[in-house]
Amino acid sequence: MPLIVQKFGGSSVRDRDRIFNVARIVANTFNAGNDVAVVVSAQGDTTDDLLEKAGEITHNPSAREMDVLLSSGEQISMALLAMALGELGCPAVSLTGWQAGFETNRSYGRARIKNLNTERIASELDKRRVVIVAGFQGLNVNDDITTLGRGGSDTSAVAIAAALRADRCQIFTDVDGVYTADPRLVPNAKKLQVISFDEMLELATLGAQVLNNRSVELAKKFGVELEVLSSLNPVSGTIVREGYDMMEGMLIKGVAKDTNVAVVSILDVPDVPGMSFKVFSLLGQKKINVDIILQSSGRGGNKDLIFTVPASDAAIAHQILLENLGRFGGKEVLVDTNVAKVSIVGAGMQSHSGVAAKMFEALYEANVNVRMISTSEIKISVLIDAAEADRAVVAIHAAFEE
Repeated sequence: MPLIVQKFGGSSVRDRDRIFNVARIVANTFNAGNDVAVVVSAQGDTTDDLLEKAGEITHNPSAREMDVLLSSGEQISMALLAMALGELGCPAVSLTGWQAGFETNRSYGRARIKNLNTERIASELDKRRVVIVAGFQGLNVNDDITTLGRGGSDTSAVAIAAALRADRCQIFTDVDGVYTADPRLVPNAKKLQVISFDEMLELATLGAQVLNNRSVELAKKFGVELEVLSSLNPVSGTIVREGYDMMEGMLIKGVAKDTNVAVVSILDVPDVPGMSFKVFSLLGQKKINVDIILQSSGRGGNKDLIFTVPASDAAIAHQILLENLGRFGGKEVLVDTNVAKVSIVGAGMQSHSGVAAKMFEALYEANVNVRMISTSEIKISVLIDAAEADRAVVAIHAAFEE
């Protein structure tokens, strides 16, 4: 019997009507003769509300207790969906992340899945029940609740699909697929029929919010074909898979914008071997990701080290670097959060020249100044002022629209 894994985001289950809409989708899939495992996120803005409640109590909450608090949102969703399916006459059982067998490392708030024991899920499926799993959560070796970070429900769904070798993993969102740009910003953005894992991984990492980048990475690793589609608009979505014909003939698959970016500058550090290691090893210990890196040429035996980190990590990065500035011998640490990263992604650029020139021409004509540049085989990213980000996305998309 085919196994379908379906994941529904917070907007899809935000209220009674949306929950019953999801229940009908799940019940129809089940009644068509499929085994169905469902992963749900917390309703609407529940996670933000819980964060606000914690802020009313303390400005320095325990990471462990925050995971206990935040995991409750998904548990509400799973129970309500199971009840709705019961009302429709569809047998269902809800499981927390730990009941479903998710074993993680000890990193509260950013846990990684170490193992997934699917015995309980498989047992419930064998009883011909829809299994509803709370996404975003698991249990560590200390039997403490952990959460996987923002977007972790996508990762939970892909992990279940991989472990059970599901026939399909459907990610239901409030959009009906992956577009060449955010359709709210670029009304003529085109929906893609298919996109490769590598292209989707770059777009997700660079700010496209349709899929969590860790879920795409996991899908690529285990060959789980994804389908991104809308829970509200019953039309075909976008397939994310390995290898496909370039039938759309598109040089660029998407333009992404990321405003969760900060530029960190360490000024006048000694131009000696090992300096970069000292800086980035400290950030690595705190699990702070570093992206674009620039190093000025030495002057008077010193140099400037400039790089980007997520804006959400900027404060802790600034604190760590200030505390260790004496080790570096630098004079000052500056942080600028008034920036954005705009990127183009497409496997087609590997075999076509002039892509960068067209992108920079579009930025020039839109009067957008470029501060930093980063490239790979299938993407080009530029760092610009945050106020110019939307204008840059529109200009770049127009340049590659054909």
